[in-house]
Amino acid sequence: MKGFVLHLMRHGAPQRPGLMLGHLDEPPLASGVAACAARGAELAFSRICCSDLERAHAPARQIAARRHVPIDMDPRWRELDFGTWDGKAAQHLPADALARFWDDPDSFPPPDGETWSALLQRVGAAVEEMREDSLVLAHGGSIRAAVSYLTGLDHRGVWAFDLPYGALVSLRVWLGGKSAGQIIAIEAPAP
Repeated sequence: MKGFVLHLMRHGAPQRPGLMLGHLDEPPLASGVAACAARGAELAFSRICCSDLERAHAPARQIAARRHVPIDMDPRWRELDFGTWDGKAAQHLPADALARFWDDPDSFPPPDGETWSALLQRVGAAVEEMREDSLVLAHGGSIRAAVSYLTGLDHRGVWAFDLPYGALVSLRVWLGGKSAGQIIAIEAPAP
């Protein structure tokens, strides 16, 4: 079975970093867009896909324009829906509720928000449609969900590695039957 390479890049810094940003369409910093575009110029891929949120779509547009490839915008690559927590700083949320969420995001999702398994299901469906070397511009949660879906790591396993803005995770992917992936690189942006 022939595999392909899937590059998962986290968007650059939003204008207001440090918030629980889920489906809130927070605009990106120009410097974050430029950093992602520079990183994308070095990658080999034939397809680019992105979340429909501007912080992921803006760098995807720049990369696609430079590489002359079309963009597939797909809302399944959005961040976890943080519900009523969306747009709020973690330190302003109830500490006990936040701790329960991080410990068990299926039993204790954000109020009016999405469970981890729902995120895993929608991102997994997006991954299953890919067939060629691809770059996906997405979010910390959706990237972790893709890694979890392809490697079998649970939420604790994928939350154990840092994914700063502009980080890149590359996997070799084999789809079909039981889809699988192998992490071949994790790159953080230069400080």
